[in-house]
Amino acid sequence: MPELPEVETVRRGLEPVLDGAVIQRAELRRPDLRWPFPPDMAARLTGARILGLRRRSKYILADLDRAETLLIHLGMSGRMLISLPEGATMPGVFHHPQAAPGKHDHVILTTAAGAVVTFNDPRRFGAMDLVATDAAEGHPLLAGLGPEPLGNGFDAAYLAALLAGRKTPIKAALLDQRIVAGLGNIYVAEALHQAGIDPRRAAGRIARARLEDLVTAIRATLLRAIAAGGSSLRDHRRPDGELGYFQHDFRVYGREGAPCLRDGCPGTIRRVIQSGRSSFFCPACQR
Repeated sequence: MPELPEVETVRRGLEPVLDGAVIQRAELRRPDLRWPFPPDMAARLTGARILGLRRRSKYILADLDRAETLLIHLGMSGRMLISLPEGATMPGVFHHPQAAPGKHDHVILTTAAGAVVTFNDPRRFGAMDLVATDAAEGHPLLAGLGPEPLGNGFDAAYLAALLAGRKTPIKAALLDQRIVAGLGNIYVAEALHQAGIDPRRAAGRIARARLEDLVTAIRATLLRAIAAGGSSLRDHRRPDGELGYFQHDFRVYGREGAPCLRDGCPGTIRRVIQSGRSSFFCPACQR
């Protein structure tokens, strides 16, 4: 499932095409994705102007001039792809040629400027919903989410207060969306390695100074991943159809048996299973 950097990459790729655009036509090519679409979704979108795109955790939100917000979740395999008519260009917009809708092209938005944004989702674990803009934060998918890891509300003091006394492993705590929003398996593994913290360590037994290092590592890891367009392991594609490249910079994730890349560390990357998921770390430099 796409994590924060992949979703933010998609949001940024869509912004030049959709920010301020009028949806001339909305086509729903099936009645549902993971859940049924809201009533009259095509009609409610047609003619609406998109006032702006934002991200909350792993969700993209498009605020409309009708006091409604389109909520988009990419799920396991969802992609938002941009295409333009043959010969057309938009400054700063990379795209692929328009073609007839494919089997897995489920939602197609055509703007008044001629751009087409297609939601393609082979596994149909993605979702779209329309919600009143002033009630968006209370949507069942968003309510209860923790602070954004790149926002001012996420710092060592916050983490120390939330993790105090917890025996759960720090990796599991960071994957809890109620504690911090948007983190997933890949970037937690990478950030814990950068901070030198063993993913198995009890969350409540990490000193404040090490939590400072962890917050710094989380932010740095996410920003590097966003700059690289996210990680393309299976399904992630940017809106121009290209791959992300951060997977080439993994220091621990997926590198079981490989040497640790920390300068001077003699360790070898190890994989363990935590809560049914793989954790990659260096036992020599992560304590």
